[in-house]
Amino acid sequence: MPMDPQAQVVLDLVNASGFGDISEMEPTAVRELMESLSAPSTVHVDRVEDRTIPGPGGEIPVRIYAPVAPGPLPVLVWYHGGGWVIGSLETHDGICREIVDAAGCMVVSVDYRLAPEHRFPAGVDDAYSAACWVSDHAAEIGADASRIAVGGDSAGGHLAAVTAMLARDRGTPPIVFQLLVYPALEHEFSRPSMIENAERYMLTADGMRWFYRHTLNDPSEGDDPRVSPIRAESLADLPPAFVITAEFDPLRDQGIAFAEALAAAGVPVTSTTYDGVFHGFFNMSAMIDRAKVALDDAVVALRTAFGT
Repeated sequence: MPMDPQAQVVLDLVNASGFGDISEMEPTAVRELMESLSAPSTVHVDRVEDRTIPGPGGEIPVRIYAPVAPGPLPVLVWYHGGGWVIGSLETHDGICREIVDAAGCMVVSVDYRLAPEHRFPAGVDDAYSAACWVSDHAAEIGADASRIAVGGDSAGGHLAAVTAMLARDRGTPPIVFQLLVYPALEHEFSRPSMIENAERYMLTADGMRWFYRHTLNDPSEGDDPRVSPIRAESLADLPPAFVITAEFDPLRDQGIAFAEALAAAGVPVTSTTYDGVFHGFFNMSAMIDRAKVALDDAVVALRTAFGT
């Protein structure tokens, strides 16, 4: 279908800002641009706490959100998007608040190390370490250690999926659900959506090349399941998942293929492609109605997984 009119208005504004063509920019400049495009959230939650937790490469900043509700509460460990190079607690503060408000769960947002200062597997190591910390310190923060989900958008969706795999392989922490929002799940540039949506739609194929160039030590790492979880030897025994994809997104077919592979491995999975929208739409519910629909669907999936 054609681009949703609301989405087109937003896309035009984003492209006019220069964010749609980052392939020749330096990471610091792209980070500043992304931060400048992030509007403060008006969603109120009961408690917000910034703190640091121990990580494999030093202290990891996290932001803990909690609703007005008696504990212990289910908790979503959230990893922000940004191609492993950009993004922060601030750029994704709004979506975390919206999830807390609508789902009635806690959210722990993780400010994992970014490339190129910290290349692969630094972000993966931080993501997994943070999930372990939430499990080990659940009582301290008012969370329920038996109801921990992982989630994220784009690169954050990748980190959530890999964290779930590592948790399965290492036996801890117990993860009950994965919320994967247009996740980057394979180091590839040949699937139809990567070609059809290579330009114009916020995230570009060249943009993905730029992200990988700054993140990987060598292109051969693209075969590592921690980079391309869809290439893992087995996807069996992973937690149930909800995979969100967007029609006009280079990563669309990766997400669909991963959901199909999960289902083939016996993992309960729901996969929805939202028509007429582009990569990044999920964080734009104030401007795009389809984003509100996707958020509502994600909240239902979370509440079902948490039994609330």
